[in-house]
Amino acid sequence: MSEFDKGERGGGRGAGKDKDKDGKDAKGGRRGGGGFFRRRRVCKFCVDKIDYINYKDVKILAGFIPERGKIQPRRISGVCALHQRGLQTAIKRARQLALIPYVTD
Repeated sequence: MSEFDKGERGGGRGAGKDKDKDGKDAKGGRRGGGGFFRRRRVCKFCVDKIDYINYKDVKILAGFIPERGKIQPRRISGVCALHQRGLQTAIKRARQLALIPYVTD
């Protein structure tokens, strides 16, 4: 049996970990535990019941553009898919009219 055969039969992730009788790892944590609980973000526009994101409202749009000038992704901003698409078009329209800069120096 070669080294490669041993790796394939190893069982994958965490196959060789020692477990206690109550299912805890040897380190003391539960299996698959991330350490802390993170609340699910809710869409800012859904909570305020905003259907149309106006490209002229620079205060709202500026909150979704970091210092570098990129549009924040959904997983970071916490906006739902429907409003993320509207936010993206509003930011692009505001950039074309020079209300928001494309990049910062």
